[in-house]
Amino acid sequence: MALLAPANHSTVLFTLRGFPGLEAAHGWIGIPIFSAYLFAMLGNCTILYIIWTEPGLHQPMYYFLAMLATTDLGLCLTTVPTVMGVLWFQLQKISRHSCLTQIFIIHTFSFMESAVLFAMALDRFLAICFPLRYASLLTTSRVARIGVVLLLRSTLLLIPSLYFLLQFPYCPTAVLSHSYCVHQDVIRLACANTTITSYYGLTLILLTMGSDLLFILVSYSLILKTVLGMTSGDEGHHRAMGTCVSHLCAVLVFYVPVLGLSIVHRFGQHASPLLHIIMGNVYILFPPMMNPVIYSIKTKQISSRILRIVSLKRL
Repeated sequence: MALLAPANHSTVLFTLRGFPGLEAAHGWIGIPIFSAYLFAMLGNCTILYIIWTEPGLHQPMYYFLAMLATTDLGLCLTTVPTVMGVLWFQLQKISRHSCLTQIFIIHTFSFMESAVLFAMALDRFLAICFPLRYASLLTTSRVARIGVVLLLRSTLLLIPSLYFLLQFPYCPTAVLSHSYCVHQDVIRLACANTTITSYYGLTLILLTMGSDLLFILVSYSLILKTVLGMTSGDEGHHRAMGTCVSHLCAVLVFYVPVLGLSIVHRFGQHASPLLHIIMGNVYILFPPMMNPVIYSIKTKQISSRILRIVSLKRL
């Protein structure tokens, strides 16, 4: 049998997959996914609105929370419309350039979310371990500069990986294992030696998300040491712990799906295609959907403002 020749770059069309074996139920499957999408959009837009309109929330902690909400909105807007196109309208074909653009944007937002969680850990570390210097250390201008640096880090480090993907020839039977484009998925379809870009991608994840997570763990070990050194009746003891719980929940909500999807991609070649699809959808929907819930419940200033908005609408 003759081997399939790589297709011309301009003619490559990748095929996105829905839920294999459940094609007849795609319409019904799309309902909970779209509902989660709307919930995530509404929740994050509400967080941004409250931070924007509430002068008392114009503080570093909430600026970083606004960055997190913006990142979650970007991740949803980049991926879920493509997923819904596959499930509801059978729009399974995507051009090579559109797919690679989607990969670049998705991973930019993913790295940005990890970076923002790192910045939020820095914020909590300074607020609890250096409370008297906190206001002078994290000024509004410094928070803005931190945001710009994190965004540049998230985008510039991805350019070499995108360049590699643009240079690869792809086989004409380019069927992806997800309902949107993922870096590891596209590399698998390249008709070329992908060793360098695979190692670069792994190194990039370790140097960005890995270092972010390591810093978060170190900062919380120092925070815990500081909190345990407070007297048991100290009001700051309870306040300090309360400000950290929501951030720790956000860390778990983001890193657990990321780790799960990475394990499935690298070690789950023989796993059911449904597992890949489910983990992919959890990865793009769970953090954006849960972060507004976490901060609405655990942050008194935000929860009280939401209650005021709801009570005004009832009048």
